Amino acid sequence: MREFIQIAKAQAAPPCTVVIFGASGDLAKRKLIPALYNLHACGENIAPRNYAVLGFARRPMAVQEFRESAREAAARFSRLELDSECWRDFSARLDYQSGLDQPDGFRKLKARLEEIEAARGLPPNRIYYLSVPPEAITECAERLAEAGLAARPGAANFTRLVVEKPIGSDLESALKVDSALREYFDESQIFRIDHYLGKETVQNLMVLRFANSIFERMWGARNVDHVQITVAESEGVGTRAMYYDPAGALRDMVQNHLLQLLALIAMDPPVSLDADAIRDAKLNVMRALRPIAPGAARAQVVRARYAAGGIDGRNVPGYAQEVGIPAASRTETFVALKAFIDNWRWSGVPFYLRTGKRMPERGSIICVQFKDVPRILFNRERKVPPNALTIRIQPDEGFSFEVLAKQPGLDIALRPVRMNLRYESEFTGPSPDAYERLLLDVMIGDHTLFVSANFVEKSWEFVQSILDEWSRDAAFPLHEYPAGSFGPEAAERLIAEDGRAWLNP
Repeated sequence: MREFIQIAKAQAAPPCTVVIFGASGDLAKRKLIPALYNLHACGENIAPRNYAVLGFARRPMAVQEFRESAREAAARFSRLELDSECWRDFSARLDYQSGLDQPDGFRKLKARLEEIEAARGLPPNRIYYLSVPPEAITECAERLAEAGLAARPGAANFTRLVVEKPIGSDLESALKVDSALREYFDESQIFRIDHYLGKETVQNLMVLRFANSIFERMWGARNVDHVQITVAESEGVGTRAMYYDPAGALRDMVQNHLLQLLALIAMDPPVSLDADAIRDAKLNVMRALRPIAPGAARAQVVRARYAAGGIDGRNVPGYAQEVGIPAASRTETFVALKAFIDNWRWSGVPFYLRTGKRMPERGSIICVQFKDVPRILFNRERKVPPNALTIRIQPDEGFSFEVLAKQPGLDIALRPVRMNLRYESEFTGPSPDAYERLLLDVMIGDHTLFVSANFVEKSWEFVQSILDEWSRDAAFPLHEYPAGSFGPEAAERLIAEDGRAWLNP
């Protein structure tokens, strides 16, 4: 029987109150409430022994109505089946306050918080989760401070602020948002959340690399030919036109998710497992990421949007025909780009990044393709495929390592064979949702899986060079690809010109 090596146990969270701004919204219903219930259902070893959840939104709602709405959300989206006794205990901790958009709303919020804390015997440990539109982040931080709800660190109790992406819409606005946040909160109080970092497979990247010497010794320009990162979405813009059209794929996916994955796959070993050490290692990758030089974007970046097509046997409209999309829109739903990291480990190794909507299937993968074997022995007469490590982030979590083996028989015939790990079949028990892990980390004050201010700045610097090029070059191509495909031909040419090909999820 294989032995589990316990490195660290999940830490129990201290007593606190979680305030969900925008509690009547989609994120709260689909992710936050179910995640909090699941943490509660895990027992007192994980969830705080004493805590409260206060919904804060614009529309008036009775507490009982909020609890019923929360139950419907948890029943639909929780990974755990609702237990009636467990739900009764959890729902008793739920409260609600309206007035998010009212002049005296934050004053009422403070009074309600104090009432809840007094009634439950809770210390004033407060977590403010800003599930609000990006443009409202700065105002919420300012109004929290005005109401006396933004206590600086150093006090006996903690105040923490959780901010959802996107942070800003370009480098200038991101710096303004960050400056405003840090005017009222210390950096140690700010948790910039990217749910990708809470996924089990993403976290396993560090274990795969730094707990297995076989991979770390091969990790770099000496052995790696190139790296691919693909995040494919099968859905279209749906009902998100108002948010998505001003953003597009470059801002919505590349600036955060893909660059986070790039940093994790390319970083050097951190000096420890401390949050600061891991975030510094990731930041060093961004410092070494080569900017897209003026005039180079056409050779290194492809942008496109989906046209009408078919997915799963049904016809779907093109992006321009979706409800709410302006007729003059030039927004991209697909980006492919080639990047380089100018450091000792990765010098000369291309990183190909790709993301798009309305692709044939949903899937996120990282492929590390190793260099060809020398043109001798088995590779003399006919090129044999190189070894490749494929890390599947979603939906079929796991990884596979492709090697060549001799096919049984009298002839010498080689065939690629995959050594495959599937989380679902290898490990028993359910895996926690990303938001469960991230919410727990906020409660205990662990920044490891959250984005630092410096990383946000560096990622926007890289993306800004592309945005500037698109702005300068009015004729920069906006290709189209049929819904149900893996992108435009231009993206295939981008990698094919280097003698390589995309690996599809």
